[in-house]
Amino acid sequence: MSFLELAQKRRSLRSYLPDPVEQEKLEYVLECARLAPSWKNLQCWRFIVVEDEALRQELTTAYAETNPGRKALLQAPLIVVLCGVPAESEIWEGKDYMMLDAGLAMEHLILAAAEQGLGTCWQGLFAEDKVREILKVPENVRVLAMTPLGYPAEERKPRPRKEMSQIVFKGTWGSGNA
Repeated sequence: MSFLELAQKRRSLRSYLPDPVEQEKLEYVLECARLAPSWKNLQCWRFIVVEDEALRQELTTAYAETNPGRKALLQAPLIVVLCGVPAESEIWEGKDYMMLDAGLAMEHLILAAAEQGLGTCWQGLFAEDKVREILKVPENVRVLAMTPLGYPAEERKPRPRKEMSQIVFKGTWGSGNA
């Protein structure tokens, strides 16, 4: 499939089948994430793959009771936790490259998962200190995001997107689109 088809196919999913993810597919999506670009090639990201059901259950305690992401973490056979190492990145002119670089790596992972027929849902509304404690993440490392990873139990329709003319300018801000 083309990249455009892949981007159109990818959805944030909250319902998963209990079927295990094949090791080859897991390694593939992690390899795609590993190859993401980064500021000065510093590669500040780290991933923790959580398969153990008890540990996945414990991770849900870092979420508010009303957070719909909790259910997805329990249904999917895997959770991938994205971490960033600030000492392996920089802030330049107020731009935090750790967040950008880690985000690029996670996006590579999420798109590779969609290509492999797997579902994901980027999640960031959790208590970072609680996740750090559960997964024994060092204090000098940030826990940035999580995603369930597994086979979708649902199909989701495309969400509305802004028109190209609303997001692309030609030459200068606010001018006609490209």
